Amino acid sequence: MSTLATHMPRTLIADDQPDVLVALRLLLKGAGYQTAAADSPKAVLDAIQEGDFDVVLMDLNYARDTTSGKEGLDLISRIRAVDSSLPIVVMTAWGTIDLAVETMRRGVRDFVEKPWENSRLLQILGTQVEHGRTLRAHKQRRSRRRQKNRDLHAELREAREIQKGLMPPAGLRFSNLEIASAWRSAHVIGGDYLAAFPISDRLVALCAADVAGKGLPAALMMSNLQAALKSIASPATEPREVCVQLNRLLWSNLPANKFISCFYGVLDINRNSLLFTNAGHNAPIVRRRSGELARLENGGRVLGAFAESIYTQKEIQLTSGDRLLLFTDGIIESRNLAGEELGDTALCNLFARAAQPNAADVQTAIMSQVSEFCADRFDDDAALMIVAVE
Repeated sequence: MSTLATHMPRTLIADDQPDVLVALRLLLKGAGYQTAAADSPKAVLDAIQEGDFDVVLMDLNYARDTTSGKEGLDLISRIRAVDSSLPIVVMTAWGTIDLAVETMRRGVRDFVEKPWENSRLLQILGTQVEHGRTLRAHKQRRSRRRQKNRDLHAELREAREIQKGLMPPAGLRFSNLEIASAWRSAHVIGGDYLAAFPISDRLVALCAADVAGKGLPAALMMSNLQAALKSIASPATEPREVCVQLNRLLWSNLPANKFISCFYGVLDINRNSLLFTNAGHNAPIVRRRSGELARLENGGRVLGAFAESIYTQKEIQLTSGDRLLLFTDGIIESRNLAGEELGDTALCNLFARAAQPNAADVQTAIMSQVSEFCADRFDDDAALMIVAVE
């Protein structure tokens, strides 16, 4: 069914001749149009700003300009500035080809010379009403899409702030331990997770985890892991048992083919010992004061991929001057402009050469060199944490 049949078109008629206004209003009323009249350019603009019209039927010549049409041409431009989707049909008794071309150039949809032929005029108006409604419907849809995009971006920015709040502060200190971390997301939000928090007066939990995937789904899974870890971690629960419990919980909650790699350890700040397990995560690196490097690999399978998994754990001793690097695969999988990955060996070399005296400077140095390598364009979420024993 035509939209003309479902909604009476509103037409603004603009002419400075009263008899023309009367004749046009009677014609359009008989054809099912609602009409409003304006007899000057100012009245036209006021009416458009106050009302909602389907089409404007306007004369080019008014009291100040009776032959050239300049006043009408200027009015066309001003109407288009107010509402670019409003169809304009021009009527004039002084029509020339040049004038018609100029009106079209300024956005007029059609041109009618006076005296008009009723059936042709109504046909033109009907066509332009349909066109204008279609154009406005498209414009409204675009506007709604833009608003939805703005709302989504605002929600994602808020989600990013929430996710940042789940990450450890850039710098932390526990007795003789200094901890510094950095996080870069490939999207607004992501699936990497770092944690360093006390579970007793002498025990500090450390975690680095990476959710399979990116964006909002990964961030949701990460928040699930974070909440579960905070509820499970305790002085009485060994790292291997923490991963067993996390695995069972995530197995029941994660979608098929999704999993989380996770390193979890407990630092005893009185004994300078680290008890840890590694659930399929990139093995953290220990750099001894002597410069020797060791990897923390003991553990088991990734979390959430299998209903039942068991994990081994190991304890190492740390001494003053030792440094520990936890990281996610976005660090070693970062690529330069030639498409080459940084790689695990290069990260070990960066860590080995990082002779800065504190954790914050080591973290800054490594992250800066990784960012320089990939031109600050990370294809995956990237996070790292430095733990320095003083």
